[in-house]
Amino acid sequence: MSRRLGGLLLAMLVGTVMASTQSTEMLVYIGTYTGQNSKGIYAFRFNQVTGALTSIGLVAETPSPSWLVTSPSGQFLYAANETDDVDADKSGGVSAFRIDRATGGLTTLNSQSSRGAHPCHLAVDRTGTHVVVANYTGGNLAVLPIAADGRLNPASQVVKHLGSSVNADRQKEPHAHSIDFDPAGRFAVSADLGADRIFVYRYDPKGGGLSAGLHPAVAADPGAGPRHVAFLPDGAFAFAINELTSTITSYTWDASRGALKTLSTISTLPAPHRGNSTAEIRVHPGGRFVYGSNRGHDSIAVYRVSSTGSLSLVEYEPTRGKTPRNFTIDPSGQWIVAANQSSHSLSVFRIDQKTGALTPTGPLAQVGSPVSVVFVQ
Repeated sequence: MSRRLGGLLLAMLVGTVMASTQSTEMLVYIGTYTGQNSKGIYAFRFNQVTGALTSIGLVAETPSPSWLVTSPSGQFLYAANETDDVDADKSGGVSAFRIDRATGGLTTLNSQSSRGAHPCHLAVDRTGTHVVVANYTGGNLAVLPIAADGRLNPASQVVKHLGSSVNADRQKEPHAHSIDFDPAGRFAVSADLGADRIFVYRYDPKGGGLSAGLHPAVAADPGAGPRHVAFLPDGAFAFAINELTSTITSYTWDASRGALKTLSTISTLPAPHRGNSTAEIRVHPGGRFVYGSNRGHDSIAVYRVSSTGSLSLVEYEPTRGKTPRNFTIDPSGQWIVAANQSSHSLSVFRIDQKTGALTPTGPLAQVGSPVSVVFVQ
């Protein structure tokens, strides 16, 4: 064999191995509360075959990036900076980054005011032209246009929530806790913990505008404190996790009118647990299972979805750490990565595709005060 032919064969072999490795790995970005244990956004490589997390390290220093989302193209990452010191109005911020897929590094593009204090949740529309941010203490939403290069423009619209509820400590005023687009991208829904409402807005993808629809809100049970909302992939049903009562409520979703209708509510706990509050809710990509996290009980509650939208319990799986604020299902639906905020760790679970049950996999990965997890393929 000639040296030239041998070199070509070696190059082909190396290329094949590299392509195989790349096809089985994804980037995972972790948002944190910054302070003694953290400085910003951290990155890991995730092996889709084994579930192993390999640390890349700190990739962006930015204050308390407590919620992360990516653009539809996967080129950009946006972070909610959950602070109240960005401008004279005591707002938080939203920061934009360009993703380097080869290294996992992030290049800072710019930041804009969120137009409200303590932004805690973001959503990017399906066209990748606007970010919508929910400001918890501000009790409002803001729409930020995205430039062609991924940078954020100043907010083009601010929408104020109104309302209060029965919990004197937590519900004296509105607290917008999340913002999500429905599967068709025609409506945006915002769970407001303080107002005990899920607000529904018609969304204009061309101008990025939010406007009240024919059914502008649905009421939660008094004192429930709705936190996050998740839709089935086909848009037939939606589910809201209620922070203050440790419950999940099922709704029908009328995608033509933008209307939520309450179906039923189920506990996230096997028995009352002092000091528990819920955090995240996710729907499996296959649409058969729903997952919700308990902070205090430190578990993920697993449910099967019926044809009528009601939930039946599968199990309560310990997260192997304290205060699972956020968790995310990988795009293939095979894995969950949970962020244990108070124990500074990430837990990985394999999902049983028949039952939805979780099996812990591998050692815990260490990162300070993790509170948001996002995959990038």
